[in-house]
Amino acid sequence: MSEMILREARSSDLGQIIALEQACFPPEQAASPSALKERIERFGPYFLVAEKGGTIVGMINGMPTNETDLCDEMYEGALLYDPAGGHIMIFGVDTLPAFEHQGIASMLMEAYIKSARKDGRKSIVLTCRKRLIGFYEQFGFVCEGISGSEHGNVVWYQMRIVTG
Repeated sequence: MSEMILREARSSDLGQIIALEQACFPPEQAASPSALKERIERFGPYFLVAEKGGTIVGMINGMPTNETDLCDEMYEGALLYDPAGGHIMIFGVDTLPAFEHQGIASMLMEAYIKSARKDGRKSIVLTCRKRLIGFYEQFGFVCEGISGSEHGNVVWYQMRIVTG
């Protein structure tokens, strides 16, 4: 049985990353291939993948910024990106459906939180569907209510964990 490896995404992973995103989100919510490509290239250590036997089975991606809330503009490009920003905005936490409930998303989230603390970031922010609030609360995230985001025309809840 092959071991799970957490590592930074590489440009050569793009095809698998696009397939993973499309398996996890409907078209109106999934990041576009060009957005995923830009995130890999620009956000480096903030785009982690879980790889098992050469297959990417999970990922988490986001960016540092000085903004305190996640807004829809962040999903489309790097305009609000600041490598020295005090806050990390998470755009997505994905696990291939066949690998769900095996702790992959938890491993990715724990690595992300640890990295944010090590880097001296003030907080991590994400938005999620109502059914996932409890999942993120187990890591210390607090629900701040309905987000201003209208990404994919659904109701999102903003979650935040203070890391520094």
